[in-house]
Amino acid sequence: MSNKKVLHIITVSFVINHFFGKQFSYLKEKTSNQYFLGCSPSDEFFQLSESLNYTPFAVNVTRRISPITDLKAIFKIYKFIKDNNIDTVIGHTPKGGMVAMIAAFFAGVNNRVYFRHGIIYETSKGLKRFLLKNIDRLSGTLAKKVVCVSNSVKKISEHDKLNNPSKNIILGLGTCNGIDTENKFNPEKQDEYLIKDIRNQTKITDKDFVIGYVGRLVKDKGINELIEAWKTLREEYDHIKLLLVGPIEERDSISEESKRMIENDLRIINTGFVLNAAPYFKLMDVFVLPTYREGFPTVSLEASSMNLPVLITKATGCTESIIENKTGVFIKNNAEDIRGKIEFYIENPEMKQLHGDNGRSFVRENFEETKVWDIIHTKLGY
Repeated sequence: MSNKKVLHIITVSFVINHFFGKQFSYLKEKTSNQYFLGCSPSDEFFQLSESLNYTPFAVNVTRRISPITDLKAIFKIYKFIKDNNIDTVIGHTPKGGMVAMIAAFFAGVNNRVYFRHGIIYETSKGLKRFLLKNIDRLSGTLAKKVVCVSNSVKKISEHDKLNNPSKNIILGLGTCNGIDTENKFNPEKQDEYLIKDIRNQTKITDKDFVIGYVGRLVKDKGINELIEAWKTLREEYDHIKLLLVGPIEERDSISEESKRMIENDLRIINTGFVLNAAPYFKLMDVFVLPTYREGFPTVSLEASSMNLPVLITKATGCTESIIENKTGVFIKNNAEDIRGKIEFYIENPEMKQLHGDNGRSFVRENFEETKVWDIIHTKLGY
């Protein structure tokens, strides 16, 4: 029994379910540890604390570079560590990692872990790229262990010398947390009354072929290209709809034309932010992620676990989330290729079913969350 006090630092509450789920409850039974979670305050952050078994610690950690706000966050985290005798500090993403590792270093915490969820500077240029790379390098240097969420991220980390390669760890085949394939992302255990209600709200019928996406609607996720592909598909097929589950964000904004299409096309359904995306997968026929940058796409595992074939780019980390021509297919970052690969599944329903079934088996075998949590407990010691 460990009886440690463990502090995680993240930037936004949007990621809590993806990064942790019920990890704290599971590990608490093994260790009797106490888990604290530091995050910029929001209603969701406090609401989830009881069900997910963490003690909330409100600290304003911005995703953007903001020296004064960052210094205030570092001092507040430092003081929290000292006041609560924290044993282990884990920082997530470049900004969460940076403020957490600096505070933990100066507070004398020996067990410092940085989760590298992706390569944030991958699509940046010039001074911005330089700054982002060195923020990541600082976090990696101060950490005692660095969890790379995919082998692709690990390879870039070593090539760009972001930290001593001996610190790098992979959890199984990759991922930061795994997913709940037994309950939450089990197509056989979805609430049929809720599904029916969502169908009524979205006007999606059983006869529709639904192209699905879950995540932030931003340029880096390839939403502009997806909308361009949709323009052609909607003219060829009367029975298809596009279901976009996630908020349109101003940071890394999609084009005005894409925004107009999403707002005005009656066959495009945009739900905005939803706390639980699982039932929406049940309405989809295929899942598309035309992303330019990723660490490890947990959302593609969720889609596979829900028996959906996954169409995904070969961006960093994505190549490890599917088995090509078995659980899905790779797409390029252009509308024509996206359209063609979607059309393949529209015209070949038996392959859609086969790849969906294979995907669920692949995820259950390799990414079930309790298997990943056991690895976390063994390799990271908390």
